[in-house]
Amino acid sequence: MQKIVLASGNPGKLFELQALLAPLQMTLLPLSGLGIGQAPEPHRTFVENALAKARHAAAASGLPALADDAGLCVHAFGGQPGVDTAYYATRFGYEKSDANNVRALLEQMQGVQDRRAAMVSTLVALRSADDPEPLIATGRVAGEITREPVGDGGFGFDPVMFLPEFGQTFAQLPAEVKNAHSHRGRAAQAMLALMRERWL
Repeated sequence: MQKIVLASGNPGKLFELQALLAPLQMTLLPLSGLGIGQAPEPHRTFVENALAKARHAAAASGLPALADDAGLCVHAFGGQPGVDTAYYATRFGYEKSDANNVRALLEQMQGVQDRRAAMVSTLVALRSADDPEPLIATGRVAGEITREPVGDGGFGFDPVMFLPEFGQTFAQLPAEVKNAHSHRGRAAQAMLALMRERWL
């Protein structure tokens, strides 16, 4: 069973990605379990941040690494908050939290008619810290920002991300449906195919 370091301390991500990568007989090890700290994320794109996180984890552990960088891209805001999604509320004087992020977004979108947005996830996998050919997989789900939160499942911006194909927000979908069709789920399926083709 091959071990891969997940360059994240997020237990939700670990659980989701471990389940998605189970068919490859790979075990994901969280950074925290190896006593490795988080990498800085100074870049302005998801792919650069994910690559920096994967390189850091591979260099510190000596193992292959997998990293994810994801966020919300609002069309009317030129793709923002993008890589700053987790800290969005702090721009407007709120403390960092999912609820404050949702509140700040709805306040900023008052009177905005163009509600188009996408949730984007970029996964990067490296065999070693100096792997010249990283595997890169992106998942994207397009939808619209609602005018108020709907549903109590999920996390982050799920209650305000309406998906026309389901007629519901992410927060209204059962977990297994969300995971199969989410930006991270789509990126993981693409990563699974890349790993099968290039690594196994």
